[in-house]
Amino acid sequence: MPDESDERLMLRFRDGDARAFEALVRRHRTPIFSFLLRLTRDRGRAEDLCQDTFLRVVKASGAWEPRARFRTWLYAMARNLAVDESRRMAFRRASSLEADPAASALAADDPAPDRAADAALVRPLLEAALASLPEEQREVFLLREHAGLRFPEIAEVTGAPEPTVKSRMRYALEALRERLAAMGVEPEVAAGGPASTRSAAP
Repeated sequence: MPDESDERLMLRFRDGDARAFEALVRRHRTPIFSFLLRLTRDRGRAEDLCQDTFLRVVKASGAWEPRARFRTWLYAMARNLAVDESRRMAFRRASSLEADPAASALAADDPAPDRAADAALVRPLLEAALASLPEEQREVFLLREHAGLRFPEIAEVTGAPEPTVKSRMRYALEALRERLAAMGVEPEVAAGGPASTRSAAP
């Protein structure tokens, strides 16, 4: 089973093999959670969204066909759930402030990015720089650098044209390099960060 493709495992799960789904969860849960954590910057929300993502996989399994890579489909679901949840939270926040204008003075900032990582001095700076990016640039960077998706796949996940995706990636890299340099960190020091050679590949 470890050698089987995601698509083959999903077909087996569709046909009733629960072990195939367990293998998919073991294979993808950690990277999906990591993607959602960096996208939302909230561990609790990321955990809930990760569980919802795999629940969606279960619900959609009966009609699943390998028209695209399973991983692309999975990240698209995770990303869409995060976007929908973010919109709901923004609506609730706006409604709350309209009902009680004084509450705006108590509105909390978004939680700080997860700092419980190795490279204790560098990693928090990279996370802070990443959190400062516009959301569209941040999600493209995460899908490219952390999920390892190709630009055509990122375009499919986000619904943006491929040239737009590449532009967002370029702007994200430039902004990250500037922010890290301002913090006194060389981009090359951040493993898996904006200096990754994968960024320039198609």
